[in-house]
Amino acid sequence: MSGNTSPSLEDIDEIAHEPSREFVESTNVFEFMQAYGIDDYEELIERTTTKLADEPESGVDWFWDELVDYLGIEFYEAYDEVRDDSESEARSASEQRAGSSATRGGPQFTDWYPGGELNIAHNVVDRHAAVDEERRNKVATIWEGEDGEVREVTYHELHRQSNQVANALEARGIGTGDTVGLYMPMVPEVVSILYGCFKVGAIAVPIFSGFGVDAAATRIADAECSVLFTGDGFYRRGDPVFLKSAADEAIEEAGHVEHTIVFDRLGSSDERSEHEIPWDDDRDEWWANAVEMRDDDYETKSLPSSQESMLLYSSGTTGKPKGIVHTHAGVQVQCPKEVYFGMDLKPADRFFWVSDIGWMMGPWSLIGTHTFGDTVFMYEGAPDYPDPDRFWEMIDRHDLTQFGISPTAIRALRKHGDDWLEGHDLSSLRVLGSTGEPWDPESWHWFHERVGDGECPIINISGGTEICGCFLMPMPTEPLKPCTLGGPGLGMDIDIVDREGNSVKEDNERGYLVARDSCPSMTKSLWSGDERYLNEYWSTFEDPPLWDHGDWAQKDADGFWFLHGRADDTLNVAGRKVGPAEVEGALIDHEAVNQAAAIGAPDDTTGTAVVAYVVLEDGVAESDDLREELRAQVGAELGKPFRPREVLFVDAFPKTQSGKIIRRAIQATYTGEDLGDMSSIENPAALEDLEDAR
Repeated sequence: MSGNTSPSLEDIDEIAHEPSREFVESTNVFEFMQAYGIDDYEELIERTTTKLADEPESGVDWFWDELVDYLGIEFYEAYDEVRDDSESEARSASEQRAGSSATRGGPQFTDWYPGGELNIAHNVVDRHAAVDEERRNKVATIWEGEDGEVREVTYHELHRQSNQVANALEARGIGTGDTVGLYMPMVPEVVSILYGCFKVGAIAVPIFSGFGVDAAATRIADAECSVLFTGDGFYRRGDPVFLKSAADEAIEEAGHVEHTIVFDRLGSSDERSEHEIPWDDDRDEWWANAVEMRDDDYETKSLPSSQESMLLYSSGTTGKPKGIVHTHAGVQVQCPKEVYFGMDLKPADRFFWVSDIGWMMGPWSLIGTHTFGDTVFMYEGAPDYPDPDRFWEMIDRHDLTQFGISPTAIRALRKHGDDWLEGHDLSSLRVLGSTGEPWDPESWHWFHERVGDGECPIINISGGTEICGCFLMPMPTEPLKPCTLGGPGLGMDIDIVDREGNSVKEDNERGYLVARDSCPSMTKSLWSGDERYLNEYWSTFEDPPLWDHGDWAQKDADGFWFLHGRADDTLNVAGRKVGPAEVEGALIDHEAVNQAAAIGAPDDTTGTAVVAYVVLEDGVAESDDLREELRAQVGAELGKPFRPREVLFVDAFPKTQSGKIIRRAIQATYTGEDLGDMSSIENPAALEDLEDAR
């Protein structure tokens, strides 16, 4: 089985991982269970998600209240109650700016930790740098460039640099509630930029460094960033990738940006450099001048629990990307909860999750690990450069203890063969992690047995940008079947329901993955306002209101949960989501294209590949050269991962009488699935055209 084809339960019926008693009793989650008299996993999930009549220490409210002290999260001002979901007026300027509804309440609009004040930056860096010499000098970040350069940043150094970023931002007029873009290479400075934004109360807007001009511009324009951090470039497979030129084009397209602060990764600021990058003297400044010359003392702001901390973008099935709004309190409790319990973080650990700062797992790893004053490992480059053993070599050399990676990346590395693992000591690994897409059993077994030596649990998680965390997450104390996601995360009231919103009754019955309650890190509406937020997540099941996450889920007779891909048509390419509308928009920008439709197809390497169908303008001839032009255009606008695997030319798309393209017909024709009911189709001949194009 390959790609993102969902595994059948027959393939994964046997327990593949059984933790030893010694390991179980060493875990953080076991210690938590002992502290609260919890006997087993089923009781753990029930106690943290359900209010029990005979147990006062139970339920979602109890757990998220207790968690604050248990994990040592510090508030400047204590909160009045753990949450308020009563009806109220729109609470913040951003809610009012976005045209939020007059009254808000229920799980859709829960106000978590009202009355409290805190700041993420205090919890992840300030307090560690202020303790003692040993704590200040502990390494916060180990970074390795693709060229082999290694840098270590201590908490003391991170604190000083974050303060310099904060002062640089205030000097440019940035204050609480303002947006700041991070279109950055993966260098250590992204950490201090993120934390510097938190310090001044600015809303950080991380943007994936692999995005093309249009994708970056869309996010800058929507967020209205007046300051953008970027770099001259970075290295990928041994060659420089010039980010600054893409940033300039995005700024020209988006507007809003008044100040660009450029980090010198490639040496472009040196007059002797062979790299020439575009420069605007009225807007652009080198990092060395804009940040490093600033005072390294700054008093971190005390902010309301609900103050926005990050604006992360997630693609939908239609329209422009969704602006996911996260708060200081929300991500401050969710990220460390998952890293501490699920990934079993210990003081001596070195945590590595393969991610860019522009994806949710980047901030998740940093905030989750740095809350405890522990060490994050970051890597700049390609996973197989200069050879396919790059990850194994780094795990060995840096004694990394947690290693998170997408199934797509493991499938690609597995293809290179077992020989590349030989000679590398991976015994430092304690816990493996994965997210982004469904597994296939063969690759799961390879990861577990060859990388984890059959001893490391695979903490396969699923949640999303919308909660900066996980709905589903196995605990390291539990046995595992291949490809499973275990069950609901701690404090997450998750269910599988049928089309009517009723819990599925039969074992192995497939249904919709939903949340029956909110959690502190659930997006605070959407940046564009309530209407789209309610339509995207709360409109499928309204009585009672359920969060519809858009995934097919299934629970087997032994209680193991599995996912089977998207119930909507979002394209999930190597764990990175893009809306079909974004791909289609990039294609239609080409003068030769009249109409476009994008679908996802199973792919052995990326799980899902983009396939594009195109209707050309009159008089334009089909050609292989044009196919390559269109592929390149999508790559330039959205990023190379989203280039179509195939571009197929057709004369027309199947449409309804109202003119709506029937995308499920295009998808089914390509994959060979049953077309189903086509009674609404206006032009049946278009189906034959689709068949002929293959």
